[in-house]
Amino acid sequence: MRLVNRPLRLAACATTVLLAAAVGCAPQDESPGGPRATGQGKQSCDRGKLATVAAGRLTVGTDKPAYAPWFVDDDPAGGKGFESAVAYAVAKRLGYGKGAVDWQTVPFNNAFAPGAKKFDFDINQISISAERKRAVAFSSGYYDVRQAVVALKGSKAARAESIADLKDVKLGAQVGTTSLDVVNDTIRPTRPAAVFQKNDLAKSALKNGQVDAIVTDLPTAFYITSAEVKDAEVVGQFPVSGAAKEQFGLVLDKESRITGCVTAAVDALREDGTLAALEKKWLSDAVDAPVLK
Repeated sequence: MRLVNRPLRLAACATTVLLAAAVGCAPQDESPGGPRATGQGKQSCDRGKLATVAAGRLTVGTDKPAYAPWFVDDDPAGGKGFESAVAYAVAKRLGYGKGAVDWQTVPFNNAFAPGAKKFDFDINQISISAERKRAVAFSSGYYDVRQAVVALKGSKAARAESIADLKDVKLGAQVGTTSLDVVNDTIRPTRPAAVFQKNDLAKSALKNGQVDAIVTDLPTAFYITSAEVKDAEVVGQFPVSGAAKEQFGLVLDKESRITGCVTAAVDALREDGTLAALEKKWLSDAVDAPVLK
C-alpha cells in the first residue's frame, strides 16, 4: 500500500510546488504599502507607524541655510515658508504631528547622492530626474517648476527678450541644479557658466558684478529681487520644454520602504487642494514674468 500511495504523494507535492511558483510570479501589489512601491519588503501605511529612521518619529532633511520663500528666517522647523508647510502637511497625512518631526541638515548635493540616508525624506527644491532616480527614490511632485533669469537693472542681461540675447552674457548658477542645466543645455552661452556651491554665493557674485545674471527657480528669483538684491530684476522665465514638466519631489533612500506611503500623502494633498493653497500663500508673488523664447 505504501508503494501505491507514494506516487500520489509525489504528484501532490509537485502540484503544490507549481502552485507556489505560479503565485510567486503573479503581479505584485503596487498599492502605497506594496513592495514594488516601497522598496524592500511590504510596509503598511498605518498612520504614525511607518518604518521610519527613528521609531515613532519622522526625520526630514534640508540644506543650511534654508532659503526663503521655501523657509522663513532660516528655520525649517518653524512651519513657515512653502516647503516647511508642505513637509508638515505630509507628516500630518502620515500620522506624525509637528512635535514628532525632527529636522536634519543635509547639503543639497548629498540629498540625492548614492548611499544610505539618515532621513526619511528630504525637501529642498530638488527636481525629479531619471539620472537622480538611479541613486535615490522620489515621491510624486509637490511643485511644478519654472526656471528664471535674474540680472542687475540696466545691464545688458536685463534687456534680454529672448534666449539668444543671453548667449553672450556671463551667467552663473548653483552646482548640481536644473538651473545650471538650463544655462548649459538651453541657453548654451559662449562663455562657460560660473558655478557656485551655494545660491548665496551666486547672489553675491551678481551683486559684485562677477556675473551678469544668474539662473534659479522662479519663486527664488522673485524673492531675490524683492528682498535681497534690490537693484536686480527678474528678466524672464523659460518655457516648459518636452512632454514632462519639471517638478520638485521629496527625496527618499533608494531602498526606502515608505516611498509609496509618502507619494500617497503628496497625491492626497494635491487632490484636496492643500498644495495649491500653500503655493498661493507662500509663493503668490511668483506668478508673472515674461517667457523667454
